[in-house]
Amino acid sequence: MQETPPLCKPGRPCPMNTSGPSRPAASLSARGKLLLVWAATVLVLLGVVTAGVVRTGPDPRTDFLTGPQSQQDEKPAAAVPATRAPRAAVDLDAEIERILAANSGYRIGVVLADTHGGEPRSYGDGTEFVAASTAKIITAAAYYHLVEAGEKSLDAPLGSFDAAFQLQAMVNASSNDAWLLLIQDIGYPELIEYAASIGISYDPEQNLLTAAEMAELLKQLSTGKLLNAEHTQELLGYMQKTNNERLIPAAVGPDITVQHKYGELEGYVHDAALLTSGERSYALAIYTWGEDGESKERLAVIHGLTEVVTRALLE
Repeated sequence: MQETPPLCKPGRPCPMNTSGPSRPAASLSARGKLLLVWAATVLVLLGVVTAGVVRTGPDPRTDFLTGPQSQQDEKPAAAVPATRAPRAAVDLDAEIERILAANSGYRIGVVLADTHGGEPRSYGDGTEFVAASTAKIITAAAYYHLVEAGEKSLDAPLGSFDAAFQLQAMVNASSNDAWLLLIQDIGYPELIEYAASIGISYDPEQNLLTAAEMAELLKQLSTGKLLNAEHTQELLGYMQKTNNERLIPAAVGPDITVQHKYGELEGYVHDAALLTSGERSYALAIYTWGEDGESKERLAVIHGLTEVVTRALLE
């Protein structure tokens, strides 16, 4: 509340003003009034502009006062393309031995051979197994060999069809009827002799092979040591998309080519395959015996061994 200055009574002196300079006289000149109106107008305009700035300015929650450099620093970093973490290196020998030890209830022989050369790697049981249908590749190679020698013809009748049909049925669909027809057409002694010529001791009546012999057979086939290029490609083509892709093929990624021949008979469950990715190629033979046939447990063993090999050598 403002103080009221003391009034002077007539004939008496006015009291001294001790509160500072006296206020201006109540009456103002016309010029003074004009100045007051102008000043008030300016203040009103400033208030309107200020209110507009406040209403339309940046959100007070943002760093409105930050400089250009600090705002640039706060921009989110450019997105980095997501990459799959590299897989840990695989100790191939240790992993295969681990799987064999964990499944000691099965008799298992594993052989891995680089088709470009070098000594094969062998694991587990290196003795003979009943080869079951994996040995059909020996019969196929022997028949093609006789065709190339001019002693047989793929167009010749054999059973209800021709020899070419029987070869495809024996390998791709694992037909036992076709197998028997082809062996009889080749001759048992001639088949034994052919197997010996490529370094394999094989008697079709006993039908015994080691995993090492099967891997060596596939290695020779893939490198063109057994047949000419046309027959090699034809036979390898029959070994793709067979009537049983549950074994090695089921554990291989889409970037790896699989050409294989499986075999199953009275507890024997085998698969032997050529695995190829780019310039790398390996022959993998897995021979197993157990009392449960093609069970989930047996498949898991074959899949596990295959996955270890592909991770270590082909991915």
